[in-house]
Amino acid sequence: MRKTMVRSQAVAASRDFSALKLWLITALAIVAALIVSPARAQDPADSARYAAIVVDAQSGEVFYAMRADSPRYPASLTKIMTLYMAFEEMAQGRLRPDDLITISPHAASMPPTNSGLKAGDTITVDMAMRLIAAYSANDLAAALAEHIGGTESRFAALMTVKAQEIGMTRSNFVNASGLPDSRQVSSARDFAVLARSVMRDFPQYYEYFHVRSIEFRGRTYPNHNPLLAYPGVDGMKTGYINAAGYNLVASQRKGNHRLIAVMLGGSNKAQRREHVTTLMNTGFTVFARRDKGETITVAQSEFRSVIAPKPKYEVLGDNATLMAALDAQDDEDGVNVQRLSQKTPAPGVVAALTKAEAKKAADDKAAAKKTSTTAAAKKKKKDPDAIWAIQVGAFKAKSQAADWAKDVQKRFALLKGVDTDVSKNDAGRYRTRFVDMTKADAQKACKAIEAKRLDCMVVKS
Repeated sequence: MRKTMVRSQAVAASRDFSALKLWLITALAIVAALIVSPARAQDPADSARYAAIVVDAQSGEVFYAMRADSPRYPASLTKIMTLYMAFEEMAQGRLRPDDLITISPHAASMPPTNSGLKAGDTITVDMAMRLIAAYSANDLAAALAEHIGGTESRFAALMTVKAQEIGMTRSNFVNASGLPDSRQVSSARDFAVLARSVMRDFPQYYEYFHVRSIEFRGRTYPNHNPLLAYPGVDGMKTGYINAAGYNLVASQRKGNHRLIAVMLGGSNKAQRREHVTTLMNTGFTVFARRDKGETITVAQSEFRSVIAPKPKYEVLGDNATLMAALDAQDDEDGVNVQRLSQKTPAPGVVAALTKAEAKKAADDKAAAKKTSTTAAAKKKKKDPDAIWAIQVGAFKAKSQAADWAKDVQKRFALLKGVDTDVSKNDAGRYRTRFVDMTKADAQKACKAIEAKRLDCMVVKS
């Protein structure tokens, strides 16, 4: 009897142990699932906004690319292009580090991140550029743009033209800061091109992207780029708005090698930092294996290949609009700001004019008609040899072509009074031309324009 009871107790204990063992296995499986799932869910490549590229800064060889040519919102990465434009002005002697910039009401109205300067305040070009590169000051980006281009919109048109010149084929800029606007788009590959261009064209100014913090008017402004604390990382820029996610362009040197990594569309700052670090480390592993004599291609590298669902906004029109809703976006500090775009009156709404305003409008209309009549009469008496024109650009948007005509005419005195023509070519682009010129005048104008490293071509009207 006693043996039977002992045996029964042993069997029961064995069953209890088996049940406990099963419970422990199940619990461990649940815990493992809880640990693994979030990591997988937070893989940046799973996001439709994600795009990335890694290139050799010296040769331009692409080590990794995913959706690298897909249009994306650049956010504050825009400021790399803004500074590139300023570097060119400095290199050609048209802008000096100690020049003073006066903050306009427009610049002072820019939402955070900003320097806090008020309209009428002044700041040197050098300090403004440091705060733009490190602290991503939107107000100073607008102020620098106005200082160079007259207005921010004209400066943005110049940015777009320059971007095309250096090989950024998918970029369109409408402001100098990167604040939300559906028309402002670029791509991961374009920003890799821009980063290489900065290093190649203006190495003397690259240190602006390595400033860790700035002391200005008794306040310390930190750099938003956390990777600058990593060995070998010496630039470049972060960016963030809701529609874009967390963006980063970074450059790192190890030994004789330098890589540029671009990541767009991160979910948070930590993910952005960790993912770019992984991309860099893997790229340098490829370099290390090659240095040991291996003939390794990118296809053999350890970059993970991801087949992701096609983003809903991959198919785009000429305006390259990625998302319809852009209201209440965030700037780099996460402060809500409204979409910045051209203000147009609602259909059917006409503002009431005062008598003075009505009279002025009538006078302006009469003056414009008189000018038009005079111009038409003058045109009839034009030089019979004035059958030549110069073409200075071709754009996707008619407004860009028209703005560029105004900018070029303003910059070159010999084009004063020359008629402009904006027309669509067979490829669907709008050409910017100055027409009704003699061949000698056209050649002289092109020579002056090309001397400023701008495109120009003599054609028959």
